[in-house]
Amino acid sequence: MEQALQVFITVVEQKNFTKAAEILHMTQPAVSSYIQNLERALNIKLLERTNKFVRLNKAGEIVYQHAKDIAGLYTRMENLLDDLKHSASGTLSIGSSYTYGEYILPYKIANLLKSYPQLNPNVIIRNSNEIIELVMRNQIDVGIIEGEFKNEKVKITPFANDQLSITTASNHYFLSTQKISSHDLSEETWLIREEGSGTREMQEKFFNRMGCYPKKMMVLGSTQAIKESIEAGLGISFLSHSVIKNEVELGKLKLLEIDEYSIIRNFSLVTPIFQFQTKATEVFVQLLTNEPII
Repeated sequence: MEQALQVFITVVEQKNFTKAAEILHMTQPAVSSYIQNLERALNIKLLERTNKFVRLNKAGEIVYQHAKDIAGLYTRMENLLDDLKHSASGTLSIGSSYTYGEYILPYKIANLLKSYPQLNPNVIIRNSNEIIELVMRNQIDVGIIEGEFKNEKVKITPFANDQLSITTASNHYFLSTQKISSHDLSEETWLIREEGSGTREMQEKFFNRMGCYPKKMMVLGSTQAIKESIEAGLGISFLSHSVIKNEVELGKLKLLEIDEYSIIRNFSLVTPIFQFQTKATEVFVQLLTNEPII
């Protein structure tokens, strides 16, 4: 059954029997046989097939989601058993939210590989809600999120702090203004992240705290896009000090380091509820909790 599920997952993700056969190093008839046997065992059709495409029906969607969960658990079991025989090695699946994943995590992984060169980190960058979901579905070993999230189906452990402040272009008039009011802030165009982002959560919290909900907002799908847009003069934003360090040093962006206009948030680890962790996950978590953020 395990092999049949793997074949099924590959067919679904490739949307093609021939491509799936190439990836699995099988013949196309062998792939078709696995799918037919799986449908026979479950007593239900899973795929709609024509000469041009393969797509899931409703039953197939259910089986695909559970097959991904089973595959994740099976891989985890293999890694745990391998840990009994070896030191930390093999694949470490890490999911991270954008701020930490794009600006801090690469340096942490570099330090990790100095001590454990046999590790093979695979990194997925998503927003915080999606990272929690991936941990819940056993599709990553460990997640890193930003902001305040609660979920009883996973373990969320804060391990570092991050400061966020208003960020402007280097020639913005706020920089020469002695007193900036909430009205001034509400009149600006604010560049914000999408729903589900940890940074978006902090931006919303800031607006509510200051009573300065913007009249005009522009939603952008990445922090890099926001930084470029600020520099281009499209608006201002509320960003982590971690992500604009280089731009501030080069004079491209400016921080309004005003205490009342700053917020401290958590970076948190997201791990499964169950007790056992792979050796690779253990050493990675230990690294994050023992080292300074930068």
